[in-house]
Amino acid sequence: MFGLLLIGFFAGVIAGVSPCILPILPVVLVGWSAPVAEGVDPRRARQRRAVAVVCGLVVSFSIITALGSVILSSLGLPQDLLRNTGIALLVLFGVGLLWPGFERLLERPFTRLTRSAPTGAKSGFVLGLGLGFVFVPCAGPVLAAISVLGARHHASLYSVLLSFFFGAGAATPLFAIALAGDRVIERNRALSAKTRKLRPFAGALLILMAVAITFNVAATLQRDVPGYTQSLQRWIEGNNYTVSQLRSLQNQKNTGSLVDCENTAAAGTMNSLANCGGAPNFTGITAWLNTPGDRPLTLAGLKGKVVLVDFWTYSCINCQRTLPHVEAWYQRYQKDGLVVVGVEAPEFAFEHVVSNVAGADKRLGVVYPVAVDDNLDTWNAYANQYWPAEYLIDAKGVIRHVAYGEGSYTQDEGFIRTLLQQANPHVSLPPATNVPNLTPTEQTSPETYLGTERSQYMENDHMQNGVAATYKLISNVAQYYYALGGTWTPSAQAITAGSNAQLSINFRARDVYLVLGGTGTVFETLNGQPYKSFHVGGIPTLYTMVQGKDLQSGILTLSFTPKVAAYDFTFG
Repeated sequence: MFGLLLIGFFAGVIAGVSPCILPILPVVLVGWSAPVAEGVDPRRARQRRAVAVVCGLVVSFSIITALGSVILSSLGLPQDLLRNTGIALLVLFGVGLLWPGFERLLERPFTRLTRSAPTGAKSGFVLGLGLGFVFVPCAGPVLAAISVLGARHHASLYSVLLSFFFGAGAATPLFAIALAGDRVIERNRALSAKTRKLRPFAGALLILMAVAITFNVAATLQRDVPGYTQSLQRWIEGNNYTVSQLRSLQNQKNTGSLVDCENTAAAGTMNSLANCGGAPNFTGITAWLNTPGDRPLTLAGLKGKVVLVDFWTYSCINCQRTLPHVEAWYQRYQKDGLVVVGVEAPEFAFEHVVSNVAGADKRLGVVYPVAVDDNLDTWNAYANQYWPAEYLIDAKGVIRHVAYGEGSYTQDEGFIRTLLQQANPHVSLPPATNVPNLTPTEQTSPETYLGTERSQYMENDHMQNGVAATYKLISNVAQYYYALGGTWTPSAQAITAGSNAQLSINFRARDVYLVLGGTGTVFETLNGQPYKSFHVGGIPTLYTMVQGKDLQSGILTLSFTPKVAAYDFTFG
């Protein structure tokens, strides 16, 4: 997979020249500032320090991206600890540039490590480490794959290496910028002579940028700058080779026929039964529901049966629209040899709680066996990437069909009937089911996550995890986007209402759904007219916000009492 490492490097280069680089650019430009002892060539010292800063950034960014979540979780530490540490380092170095005495104090531990005269390279490396803690480049498929592996505690040596190549690629433009700044200083003798006098200015700028990064001040500037690297990023990271290699990285054991079937299913062209290889067994299941005594099932124990493995999660509206079909198949064909196993693969933290899953099963009428896949071990064993996803397994334990998303119910049921007849040629099957297909056929708003982890359609300034902020509600929200008003406290997966909390979204759909948790009341206004209000309580669940007969575009404005948490909009 050396080719993927090269792609990771070039993806990093693109990230290094994208608008996302703006928050740390001033830090790189002042990175040449350092104490230099007598007899040391100032230019060489500046260059060594520039190299050290960039190397520190690559090392820290690579390790944090691939392993940061694993390390922090294992130690029981907050997920924003490393970022806060990086900001603190930037402030310390800024103070050091403002006050030479403090600067010498910071440099002292590094001068003791070597007998050579101090050049600032070692402290520059530490500054680079701090910079890597706060460096957040634009996330394309390569960086997203690394982050997902780390978040799921499935990082490997190769993913760390890929992260290193990405970081090295992103640092390459930064290194060029640092050297270009040094050449300007070297060519301008007057400026070169005043370099030491410019250090207080550099220190103040370093502290200012640390504050800006803390409060995400650069977010507005980042959005206002055109995304001039997007097409290049799609060309590097969106081709078939990269996609297939990233899928393999996320589950290296699944190669060959299964991945081929999954790629065909993802392209929407799997229109016949195929041989996709032996089905992986259920792995790492936290709990079993709706089985005798809640005992586990195994594929070996289900040999001779046709098995439909349905990956879902209970707050997903797409999964909920699929459930009536899956439930109907189970009820219709159970006596003829069909077994349905719903693998509940959580998307949000609250879906990891087994009692929440059990309550949702009861509420949604799910009576077939459910495997709670908290650690996504079975999800990874199948190399799955979608909610919902169906894997149809024949009586010999071979995967014969893969389907992603909604809509192909008639075809899927036809394949179920075919495999049941192959397993028992003498079976007399009942008529096919006739459950209405509610899959939207028109273009609707995309799924819209509200937590910091995957927020991408927000009109206001970006949010900072765990920090309450007050927003001004925007009156002219762009289509498919949302805006906040009042006070909100974000987390990775949700935003929690404070005083005067409001949310306005410009949607296109028949129906609008929102996952809500906490306790309180929500008041709705649709296109400026009062619509309805309702109480929120209990475990987080999916609420219907708008329900209509025809496709419509509109502005939905929600007002929340404090302590209501909003997770994710979906549309139908």
